[in-house]
Amino acid sequence: MRKISSLAVMAVVTALSWFGPAEAGLLGMPMGLHSAIQRIKLDTPTLPPMAYTQFCLRYRDDCRTRPIFRGGSVKLTEQRWADLKEVNRIVNRDIAPEPNELGLAGEQWLINPARGDCNDYAVTKRHELLARGWPSRALLLSEVIANSGEHHLILVVRTAEGDLVLDNMTQAIKLWSRVPYRWVRMQMPNSRLWATIATSRV
Repeated sequence: MRKISSLAVMAVVTALSWFGPAEAGLLGMPMGLHSAIQRIKLDTPTLPPMAYTQFCLRYRDDCRTRPIFRGGSVKLTEQRWADLKEVNRIVNRDIAPEPNELGLAGEQWLINPARGDCNDYAVTKRHELLARGWPSRALLLSEVIANSGEHHLILVVRTAEGDLVLDNMTQAIKLWSRVPYRWVRMQMPNSRLWATIATSRV
């Protein structure tokens, strides 16, 4: 019994070192509750932002859809967790922040620009993860509203362990329920359509 307990302690310590403090706090939750809290609930299909449509004309490969029945949830292995942290860190570092002063008229979503706004960070992170073999169904662009009232684009990564947010405002990768935003709409997996978010928190 003592040997089994030691192994259990080692497993928990390993998990805590892998996940950040926010995620580690979820390990003791019942699976059903964990799943309910950690997943974004899509509601009504809606048109995507106009800039997304223009983005897809420019970057067709990044907008290619797959049959919806292919593949299940993406398991967050140690290698995939490392992918997320590295891509988030590198893209946040390599793109110099430059706000769009022209509003919708000047909005472009560009991959790997030298300077850009939140849209460019989000689509670049998605592009880099696709290049590493991540399935498109798990990499969903999402429009949110910050406390300032400004619309903001982030990348939601859908995994079997929950929906995670990659954001140019922070190097920390957080569960969707832990970010200070009001949710507006998000890409639907394997579709050119987006969907509204049922509630701000499930």
